[in-house]
Amino acid sequence: MAGTLQVTRSPERVEILLDRPSARNAINQAMVDELHAVCEELERDPRVLLLGGTGGVFASGADIAELRERRAADALAGINTHLFSRIAALPMPVIAALDGYALGGGAELAYATDFRIASPTLRIGNPEPALGIIAAAGAGWRLRELVGEPLAKEILLAGRILTAEEALAARLVTEIHPAEELLDAARALAGRILRGDPAALRETKRVFAAGAHEHPQIDLEAQAVLFESPEKLARMTAFLERKHA
Repeated sequence: MAGTLQVTRSPERVEILLDRPSARNAINQAMVDELHAVCEELERDPRVLLLGGTGGVFASGADIAELRERRAADALAGINTHLFSRIAALPMPVIAALDGYALGGGAELAYATDFRIASPTLRIGNPEPALGIIAAAGAGWRLRELVGEPLAKEILLAGRILTAEEALAARLVTEIHPAEELLDAARALAGRILRGDPAALRETKRVFAAGAHEHPQIDLEAQAVLFESPEKLARMTAFLERKHA
């Protein structure tokens, strides 16, 4: 059976294209399982992750045919919730390149990433109540953090779907590029991120995700580790040598 992902690997990043064109890249159980396998790989060997979709679509949502058959036990199992939390917790930054539809579960996957950039055709939101369910895989709390309570309620309760320009104005996405340039723009963003020391990037992401009660101690402990790093010494020495050259 064909997989649901196109995966490209390099020493510094992994690129994934969701690839179920006949279903507009709807997220089904097979895709969830394949994404978990990629997460396991990136937990062992941290690299930047770039997520996109084939066919001019990021992800039109969760697979409705599968959702229709799910019952209470499936909801409590948190099938998409645990995957998206795992993606959010990956050691290195995650970039979503959003083309076309990012709806329902597709939007929630995007909310779990660290950076979101878009093509002009983006339509992003959570129409789940129209199907008799809620957006239960992170939108109920991530979206408020990302765009604020009033707009989050418009999206979650009133079914508002944002255009690319509206998402940019709300800072839900940070860049808009023509569809044919979107993946290259995501790669360029990955390149800017990777100018930083990977260890410093991992610690920054870990500290950023910490709870308020953990600060400032977690910041100081992370900095203490990095202060002993040979990479810190090499980078600062190179900076000073350039400055005085």
